Amino acid sequence: MHNVENPREISPEWLRRIIEDDTKAPKLYAWTPKNLSTGCGTGRETNQGLRMGTRTNDRGGDDDERRRIYILGVGNIGRLYAMCLSKIVNGPPITLVLHRKELLEHWVSEPGIQLTRHGQVHKSVDFDIEWWTDVAPDGSHVAEVAGGRNISNLIVTTKASDALPQVDRVRRYLGNNSTVAFVQNGMCKLWPPIGDVYVRARFADGNNPNWIACVTTHGVTSEGPFKSIHAAPANALVGPVMVHGVGEEQVRYLTQMITDAPDLDAREVSRKQLWVAQLEKLVVNAVINPLTAVLRCKNGEIFVARDDAIPVVIDKLLSEASETLGALVRSSKSDELLLSESARKGATSENSTAKSLRASQEQLLERFSFPQLQDMVLDVGAKVSTNTSSMLQDLRAGKPTEIGDFNGWLVDTARLLDKGLRLPTHEKLTELVKAKAMLTRGELCTELLEENHY
Repeated sequence: MHNVENPREISPEWLRRIIEDDTKAPKLYAWTPKNLSTGCGTGRETNQGLRMGTRTNDRGGDDDERRRIYILGVGNIGRLYAMCLSKIVNGPPITLVLHRKELLEHWVSEPGIQLTRHGQVHKSVDFDIEWWTDVAPDGSHVAEVAGGRNISNLIVTTKASDALPQVDRVRRYLGNNSTVAFVQNGMCKLWPPIGDVYVRARFADGNNPNWIACVTTHGVTSEGPFKSIHAAPANALVGPVMVHGVGEEQVRYLTQMITDAPDLDAREVSRKQLWVAQLEKLVVNAVINPLTAVLRCKNGEIFVARDDAIPVVIDKLLSEASETLGALVRSSKSDELLLSESARKGATSENSTAKSLRASQEQLLERFSFPQLQDMVLDVGAKVSTNTSSMLQDLRAGKPTEIGDFNGWLVDTARLLDKGLRLPTHEKLTELVKAKAMLTRGELCTELLEENHY
């Protein structure tokens, strides 16, 4: 094992960048449509937007802020969660948080989120909307994020690579009464074995938020700013990642709101169940997404039998993933996740605890075995065969992909757990996606199976 107490010994570059940045958390201002009338000369449009139903950000005090849910990132998944949460009867006030001023201007001219499901268009303007920046707006409507207080409920729906940097940027407004829910593809970055390093570095006083996460299997595609198609309704899981004794009421509140949201079909699971679900979804993403991205094909194409070695490539990806997940299960860093609640609290004997741990490890080693992962990926592949992977969509749109959070996560975790554990197929495939390579099936097999990269 690497020494995770020393940040410079930690493999992931994202964590080194954050921990070695000792600048203070910035003071952030919440721009609303009101702030655009001075800066953009769009007073008429701003008033029109407000008349069409957009909330005015005139908040109702402490109780309002405790109930308020901020959604950071208003892409496809952010729109889905916002629309579903807005349908709760007597539901929470919701603030959408944008990353560009241009999106705030777009909302002013055309307010509302539009979600098309089963051919029916659903639209809602019942949201507050803000752009968070360290630049104060001109005029009299100057407000700090959350009024300068702690955010009670934050749902982060950005791309996986942006999630923790964005949370780190707003850490000034997070405390032990805050609950942060991560809703991304890939693994939440606060799981063992390295999540505690970030928390100790950024919240040394112990005043860290409660962290939860969701696994979302809904298929949503974009039709433009604030417009999406709910192409494949499915379900979601929500559960704890790192939860402390303080702020439990807020954790229960945000979890309940997510499970109550109509059309989201979310259910609460245990910490271990959530961890396993994220790992399994990661393996699926690490196979289907990069292969379809490089081959520029629909998901089902990679599972069609042709006269080439694509099945061998898939098997190698799964074998390397299985080896990595096995090392993770056996690592002492995962022990707390695998033990029952009574064993974690010391309510069982040392012998019983050891037996419980071994049984949990054996169960997961079987679940993450190559044959089981192979069956799982083939099953998912059949269900999503006509879909276009999110990674291929990102490539076609000229956007950064999440390859570093899928295959890159496996490579980083393998290095952290075992200096001798290498994942050559995942490493090479990551390089190809980053290079935006477009190959035939035969060319891809040659690239990934050539002996000189082992």
